[in-house]
Amino acid sequence: MEGGAAVSTEKQNESTPSYTYWVRQTTQDAAPLPLPKKLTSDDLNNQANNTQTHLGSAWNRAGTWEEKNLNKWANERIKELLISVGSLEYSGGRAEVAEVTRCSGDAFLVTVRNKKRVGYTYELTIKVEGEWLVGDEKKVIKGHIDIPEFSFGEIDDLQIEVSLSEDKDLGQEDEHRIKQDMKQFLQPFQEKLLKFEQELKEL
Repeated sequence: MEGGAAVSTEKQNESTPSYTYWVRQTTQDAAPLPLPKKLTSDDLNNQANNTQTHLGSAWNRAGTWEEKNLNKWANERIKELLISVGSLEYSGGRAEVAEVTRCSGDAFLVTVRNKKRVGYTYELTIKVEGEWLVGDEKKVIKGHIDIPEFSFGEIDDLQIEVSLSEDKDLGQEDEHRIKQDMKQFLQPFQEKLLKFEQELKEL
């Protein structure tokens, strides 16, 4: 029995390839392992450029949704730009922007799929004062210009509403004339807000 078992084992070994032989054969047919390559200065520069094109926070490398509040910058910048309008001259006098008394709204930067989008919605009230010829004398008149809610891309359709702080015994004709003069601030306000919108897009 022992001899028969030995013969059977020998025949089995002859007909079945060994594990070592199978591994050696597979290794010969496989592709060679890649050789290590030293990075050149160009490779490093390319990596740096790729990093710079990423938008948003460092934690958001995938470029998924991320929203950043820009209210503080936007509020201050809108006030600076509108006050910089200065004064306007018209027949019978001149008026100037005294103060931005209300600057209410939100501005934001959204990063979606590694693309940047900006937006805002604001309401404004601007204090204006100047001198107008009323009858035979010049009078100091103060008023407010209200800009109802407006949003990104709506500057060309901007609307303003003018109200006088005190009538100074004005007749209807003088009051109408002064309000029409104050409405001339519309164009310079539009120019300044377009500048604000452009700066917002470049953030």
